[in-house]
Amino acid sequence: MAIATGELFIGNSVPLQTLLRDAARVAPTEATVVITGESGTGKSLLARWIHERSHRANGPFVVIDCGALPEALLEAELFGFERGAFTGATAAKAGRFEAAQHGTLVLDEVAALSLTAQAKLLRVIEERRVMRLGGQRALPLNVRFIAVTNTDLATAVARQAFRADLFHRLNVVQLEVPALRTRPADIQPLAQHFLAQAAHRHRLSPPRLAAETLSFLEHYDFPGNVRELRHAMEHALIAASEGLVCREHLPPRMTSVAALMQHRTRKPTLAELEATYIREILQHVGWRKAEAARILGISRKNLYEKLRAYGIPYHPSDGLGNDPDTPA
Repeated sequence: MAIATGELFIGNSVPLQTLLRDAARVAPTEATVVITGESGTGKSLLARWIHERSHRANGPFVVIDCGALPEALLEAELFGFERGAFTGATAAKAGRFEAAQHGTLVLDEVAALSLTAQAKLLRVIEERRVMRLGGQRALPLNVRFIAVTNTDLATAVARQAFRADLFHRLNVVQLEVPALRTRPADIQPLAQHFLAQAAHRHRLSPPRLAAETLSFLEHYDFPGNVRELRHAMEHALIAASEGLVCREHLPPRMTSVAALMQHRTRKPTLAELEATYIREILQHVGWRKAEAARILGISRKNLYEKLRAYGIPYHPSDGLGNDPDTPA
């Protein structure tokens, strides 16, 4: 099981490994990166993952929540100010740009910036210089920029809600963090990790996931993505009894009639169907790989490749994929 920095990157699915491969290629460069993805997928964690594998790893990692800064305070927060620059500026203060010097500056929800703020940001990125409010001297800026958004910036440009020149300046490399529903093979290791984590925090013994619970989770849409799974496992830990998490121990928001209707209307992908079928065959033959491969009509080597690709453990009691029967 591949584990990247941050708990949101536990798993061995093809979408996750593809993302980490691409991120590993861009991390040691100085390229500006745009990270997209749905809420709860781990976009900011990926930004930190890139920072920690860059030549700037020993420098600061500064995150600006663009959507949380009021327009009136934005410029002072980003650029900083000198004493007397405005009423109440009784002392000089460095801005976020300066705070990220020789490190990485993450523009979280960059699409929330006004067009005026976008123009000022573009100027800083292009000139690599920043001047405090009320200042007389521009300071050289040595910062790597990473933009994070759950908004389609190209669409925002088409709607004239985002500057095209800023979009092209930021969008040197784009990485999309996959939604959890596109990586069902990662749900079991993630769920087990979150259960163990919550159990340690609450000083409880980690329970096991019932087979029906795992099947439900693997086919649930997870509109809140990995964040929703983490909260669901903490809820299940507290609700579970006798060391086993059953479906009724999951949060009602997931198992209600409305949620189940949503769950049932989503059609599984071909990969999900194959993974489910392989798991069922393995259970039917007592996890004997040679017999399962014969029924599936594939070679034993091909079966192991599919197990690794879909993140299916080699034995139901083994979450690590260790199998003494693995072919050399």
